[in-house]
Amino acid sequence: MNIGVLALQGDVREHLSALAEADVLARPVRRPEELDGVDGLVLPGGESTAISKLAAAFGLLEPIRSFVASGKPVYGSCAGMIMLATKVLDGRSDQETFHGIEMTVRRNAFGRQVDSFEAPVAIDDIEGGPFHAIFIRAPWVEEVGDDVRVLGRVAEGADAGRIVAVRQGNLLATAFHPELTGDLRVHRYFVEMVRQAL
Repeated sequence: MNIGVLALQGDVREHLSALAEADVLARPVRRPEELDGVDGLVLPGGESTAISKLAAAFGLLEPIRSFVASGKPVYGSCAGMIMLATKVLDGRSDQETFHGIEMTVRRNAFGRQVDSFEAPVAIDDIEGGPFHAIFIRAPWVEEVGDDVRVLGRVAEGADAGRIVAVRQGNLLATAFHPELTGDLRVHRYFVEMVRQAL
């Protein structure tokens, strides 16, 4: 099993490390041909407008859209969630996404960098209690389509109830950064998605 991590910008190294700890061969993807032979793909956290521009510049926009449309598993964290959305609020007018999950996502919904926070999030399908979620200039999901399962919401505080984890078929997205926590449960969940798809 080979899982790629889109390596244009963001938390690439952290995702590669988490996948390696989950006993999976993971490799960076920077060019369209590097998608060949990849069984699943991770879209890391970072800056979604930068990832969008770099994906276009490196000729990856359409190949990744095709990868997503093919039904292969893809997981996006934070900016990766934005890149998987079909609609983005508060984004640049020229911002492109990979059109994966039928959802409307609001960029920087929780505020600026200074408003970053940590909170427990219970995630359906993942055992072991609430996940210690790290939100950094994070998005939230405002609306989902009929085929999208909401897996997790903010449990407490002013933003309680906001959707921060979703799944549609073989596509998974979280508004937070599990790659920064040392808790491998989200990565292991995604690895199992890839295994089942094979």
